[in-house]
Amino acid sequence: MLPPDTARLRFRQMLPADLDEMTGLLGDPDVMRFYPAPKTREQAAAWIEWNQRNYAEHGYGLWIIETHEGDFVGDCGLTWQAVNGIKKLEVGYHVGTQWQGQGFASEAAAACRDFAREYVEARELVAIIHPDNRASERVAAKIGMHRVEDDQPANGSRRIVLSMPL
Repeated sequence: MLPPDTARLRFRQMLPADLDEMTGLLGDPDVMRFYPAPKTREQAAAWIEWNQRNYAEHGYGLWIIETHEGDFVGDCGLTWQAVNGIKKLEVGYHVGTQWQGQGFASEAAAACRDFAREYVEARELVAIIHPDNRASERVAAKIGMHRVEDDQPANGSRRIVLSMPL
């Protein structure tokens, strides 16, 4: 099952055939500037495999988002993440640089929020964001999230957590 199409986007599962597009997205230093480093081709392949495991186990994960014309925009979806040691459902999104600033991440994230409300057994939806990533924080706020806590993973980095009830 997938989120329904939006005004400009459609969702589909990631496939091994998406490796070139996902390598370009996750290997882009601008897209990944708030991550420790851009991902390699091998790491992008592992990303696709992780999402395929999520589809099999949960029925959802990060999906490919593309325009109705078939242009690759990025990924967006739902995954379980640890926040201060507690598993929480996260909406995550990565949008290619050429598509940023046009509302695509907000549109996709809102569709995933609505999908979670209807099909996922969770009481809360979170977004885990680097404290300097204002654009991502704005996307989370646009879909109704509010900052609730900071997260300190074992690697010593700091992340902010925005949340909303489902």
